[in-house]
Amino acid sequence: MTMGKVIFYEDRNFMGRSYECTGDFSDMHSYMSRCHSCRVESGCWMVYDRTNFMGNQYFMRRGEYADYMNMWGWGNNCIRSCRMIPMYRGSYRMKVYERDNFMGQMMDVTDDCDSFMDRYHWSNGCMSCHVMDGHWLMYEHPHYRGRMWYFRPGEYRNFRDYGGMRFMSMRRIMDSWY
Repeated sequence: MTMGKVIFYEDRNFMGRSYECTGDFSDMHSYMSRCHSCRVESGCWMVYDRTNFMGNQYFMRRGEYADYMNMWGWGNNCIRSCRMIPMYRGSYRMKVYERDNFMGQMMDVTDDCDSFMDRYHWSNGCMSCHVMDGHWLMYEHPHYRGRMWYFRPGEYRNFRDYGGMRFMSMRRIMDSWY
């Protein structure tokens, strides 16, 4: 099985102490006082600005992130935890619902959707979902913009746990592994 690998650095531009990570890490503070840049050598990752996979999150694929804080607009926040997204090859299936608790209109989805409003005429976006297959990113605005959240297989009855978000677009995580 291919492993993911990311190297986190205390300072911008890959300076300062570093920590190499090959799996989920819930609290980087135990190893580094701060993290302001990173290199993703393989795999796909979600990084979070709070411990225990909470707070703002951002999707990273193979590449260098010399000053991600300015790139993502995180202000003074820095990476505090990370989650490796498992490699997945197969079909993608999700049921999306117009309202909380799997209520309102329901749609079966197997591909990306750049706007719930345009495709389904849901002015309030998606409020709950059931991910059957694959790994997905949901966005607060149409056309894959704004804050994002990672969803793996499971039931998500309401999005209050995500700051009361209403998701307006989504895409499958299909990046290849290196």
